[in-house]
Amino acid sequence: MFTQEPYRLCSDKSLMLDGPMPLTLNGPDRTALLVVDMQNGFCHPEGSFAKLGLDVSLCTAAIAGCQRLVDAARAARVPVIYTRYVYRADYRDGGVLVHELMPALASTGSLAAGTWDAELVDELPATTDDFVIDKNRYSAFYGTGLEPVLTSLGVDNLVICGVTTNMCVETTARDASQRDYRVFVVSDATGELEKARHDAALVTLGFGFGAVVDTGAVVDAWSAA
Repeated sequence: MFTQEPYRLCSDKSLMLDGPMPLTLNGPDRTALLVVDMQNGFCHPEGSFAKLGLDVSLCTAAIAGCQRLVDAARAARVPVIYTRYVYRADYRDGGVLVHELMPALASTGSLAAGTWDAELVDELPATTDDFVIDKNRYSAFYGTGLEPVLTSLGVDNLVICGVTTNMCVETTARDASQRDYRVFVVSDATGELEKARHDAALVTLGFGFGAVVDTGAVVDAWSAA
């Protein structure tokens, strides 16, 4: 069993607001592990994001924590669900992000379907027992089959790891919370391009969207069951 410590928010001397009550996860029952976008494009030093001049070291560092969680999930018979951020080769499904905000994604062939860049990193191969959900927006729920999979598995508790903390992880965790999943984001198995954005996302998610925990707490909870 692990429990998030509640945050305490003080806006001024006259107003004290207690943070949300802590969430507790008891063992692996009705739980799934969601591994978000651990792909070469985001995490590999030769991937497209690194070629764009972005520092992917914190994303690469998240691989070890994700590996530990995947191993623990399989040992505890917790379903493992991978997501991949994938665009059509012609990027006609890229929307505003690709065509206006970050056109360099298309010019570098980032995350294009069928390429090495879009594949999961070698350290986290999916097995035939795992689920792989492709998406082309930040949220793993938007326009995908993720929710029917979770419903079929009888999942209430969603443990989330992966990249990037402030974008796809946070958006997915927010959407999961709004669907009344009990959300647990793993702080040392997530990564962002900038540490400040990683830290800010975890603070936000821990206040009203779910619990922020570490890999050791998750592994202990699953192994004790």
